[in-house]
Amino acid sequence: MSTPEQADLPRSRAVVEAAGGRFDRRDRTGSTNADLLAVAPDRPHGSVVVTLDQTAGRGRLDRTWSAPAGQALAASVLVRADLDDRDRGWLPLVAGLAMRDAVTAVLPDTTGPDRASSPTDDAAGGTTEPRVLVKWPNDVLVDGRKVSGILCQVASDGSVVVGAGVNLTIPADRLPTPTSTSLTVAGAVDDAPALADAVLSAATSAVLEAVAALVAGGHAAQTVRSRVQGACGTIGRRVRLELPDGTVEEVDATGIDDDGRITIRDRDGRSRGVAVGDLTHLRYA
Repeated sequence: MSTPEQADLPRSRAVVEAAGGRFDRRDRTGSTNADLLAVAPDRPHGSVVVTLDQTAGRGRLDRTWSAPAGQALAASVLVRADLDDRDRGWLPLVAGLAMRDAVTAVLPDTTGPDRASSPTDDAAGGTTEPRVLVKWPNDVLVDGRKVSGILCQVASDGSVVVGAGVNLTIPADRLPTPTSTSLTVAGAVDDAPALADAVLSAATSAVLEAVAALVAGGHAAQTVRSRVQGACGTIGRRVRLELPDGTVEEVDATGIDDDGRITIRDRDGRSRGVAVGDLTHLRYA
């Protein structure tokens, strides 16, 4: 049973208020992104809207994000910073990295055999890599299954709302899709409010620090981009790429370019960058 202090997410509140933002926890809401977008011009940088009961969430490509009440986190962070267009394009990637690190911190045994079966597996038992990876551009996977997704939207004043959903304590038989997981299924032991507070406080702090580094530019910004590239489990894999026009092809993901696009090489050996698309990690190359 959660205490009132746990339910109020005190660590997250402290992080937000220390950064000069406003912390707004709601018992229930349709969409934290929609709520924050509506008030963004009047809220300071670093403000957060959060709930454990979101009823009308959505993800990339207008997909719905649904979860049982009290068993999933929905949170949105306001970023108002002097970023050029290229660095704004890195925000979803930065948020994915921040959430990867936050999820890793609450799970046991975060290194081991790659449960997603990397193409480089061998007969001796496969490769070893972290259980928690980012799938470009901003899904967080545990053991190859999605635990979190990110959606960034631009507010009317030009600020950016960075939204995240995290499956906290949803049991295996209630997960929204066969390719989903939750922190509890992956081995986390705390209750939903405690997990929400740990994940949100760490991810929010990391996002705000990364934004400051991007604004600073130079070595600080390049360090952030390098960390994103290092955390992206899509790089080096054969993937199925579905483009907005419905085109589907199998390609090799080779890297992330300066604009945050995934770089791919098709079966004819041609390389290009892709800004928008849906990727599926394939089992074998």
